[in-house]
Amino acid sequence: MAAIETDIAEEEARVVVAKKDFSPRRRGLRLVLGFVLPVALALGWEAAVRFGLVQGRLMPPPSRVLATLYQLAASGELLRHVTVTTARVAAGFALGVAAATLVGALAGASKLARDLVDPTLQGLRAVPSIAWIPLFILWFGIYEQSKIILIAVGSFFPVYLGMLGAILSVDRKTVEVGRIFRLSTPALVRRILLPAILPAYVVSLRAGLGMGWMFVVAAEFMGASEGLGYLLVDGQQLGKTEQILAAIFAFAVLGKITDGLLVAVAAPFLTWQDAFAPRD
Repeated sequence: MAAIETDIAEEEARVVVAKKDFSPRRRGLRLVLGFVLPVALALGWEAAVRFGLVQGRLMPPPSRVLATLYQLAASGELLRHVTVTTARVAAGFALGVAAATLVGALAGASKLARDLVDPTLQGLRAVPSIAWIPLFILWFGIYEQSKIILIAVGSFFPVYLGMLGAILSVDRKTVEVGRIFRLSTPALVRRILLPAILPAYVVSLRAGLGMGWMFVVAAEFMGASEGLGYLLVDGQQLGKTEQILAAIFAFAVLGKITDGLLVAVAAPFLTWQDAFAPRD
């Protein structure tokens, strides 16, 4: 009995320590650790070029890529392209999330609706992003509308699947407890269904945002004259490897920043979770 009580006390202590992981010192340590791998890869890449192990023309070192980024930033060109691409992703992501949340909630709440729409959506989900481009150009032209809709399509499917899966995975016994306590339908949704759905929904939002950044590249191949995708195409056509890698680096940084913002916005709504916290 004493051994069991000791184990319980140790587990409670571990949970308390895990909940302190959000201290400023802990967040700072995690931020530093997040830079270890990319910095190590960059230094290794730089050394490989300097010692002649790889060709600097095809694989320019990080120093040249950063110099290209600096030149683009100093001229104001980088800010212009970043602003245009970010605006397209934001608009397409918002449109895709709104549609996916509505359709996913409808399909999750109604078996008839799920049987009607889910098979078609699962088939469309397998269509590559490039396949939509000729059709969207014919329907919407090569201007902003077609680009935003293509990004919305990319963001739609992860959010739809996450919403549908979250609703279908809600524990039936939890809902029955709410009904036993005679909760009204709005109260049942607010106090039981939404907290149960939200963690998986946030994960699906992060996946949808990632797909939005991926689809914006395909969208900006459609006759764009601005945006990071345009920088990629321009660099490929003119043989500017440094510019291609600079655009890729910008995509990576923007993707990480927007994902972090999404996690930060969602965090206050998930504080109730008593999730498993693995030991370091």
